Amino acid sequence: MKRLSVRTTLVLGLTMAVLTVAGCVGKEELRYLDLHTKQPTAQFADTEPVKIMIEPFEDRRLEKSRVGMRSHLWGGVTYFNVAGERPGDVITQELADRLKARGWRERAWNVRVSPAVSVTDADIVISGQVQDFSANAKSRVFSTVIDTNSRFTIKAMNLGDKSTTTRSVEGVQSRTVFWFDEDDVQELLSATLKDGIDRFIADTMIEQKGLRPAR
Repeated sequence: MKRLSVRTTLVLGLTMAVLTVAGCVGKEELRYLDLHTKQPTAQFADTEPVKIMIEPFEDRRLEKSRVGMRSHLWGGVTYFNVAGERPGDVITQELADRLKARGWRERAWNVRVSPAVSVTDADIVISGQVQDFSANAKSRVFSTVIDTNSRFTIKAMNLGDKSTTTRSVEGVQSRTVFWFDEDDVQELLSATLKDGIDRFIADTMIEQKGLRPAR
């Protein structure tokens, strides 16, 4: 019975080792991350009368073919990109969805995403540049470290008085996991983006149909 127990332990240990090695060898595949999140509900049902237009954010990253990669323990990599392969569009849409659901003063706002072709019917035009938006994972023995970074600049033009407000938003998050799952990368990058949008809303306010720095 003792010999059987030892043999079972060895088999289980060997199986775990094989699975660990198999999971730590990269095949240079490209995996897509869906960063769309469920937005919070506004405390007040009525939409604010201020009209806001958001232009698609400009991608100013040095590496535009992907948002990051996982370096496997025994060699090889797996690449990550956002669904649609346009991080600027993803950030733009997440910002718009958040403001439409619950933006400044916990209210819903009249927001649409549109190219800068006609701004005659908007009170505020928001544009942005993405300098960094990345997620990288490095596998080690019995753990994987995931790091995410975001850095983008948001500029608001107030058409009423022609004033502007600019905010730089940066975020860094890290997580260490025992069993790696690509959902961990997706969740952490999504959380990093959400945190940046939350801070942008907290640092600004709407006053006299214009976006201003929060006092």
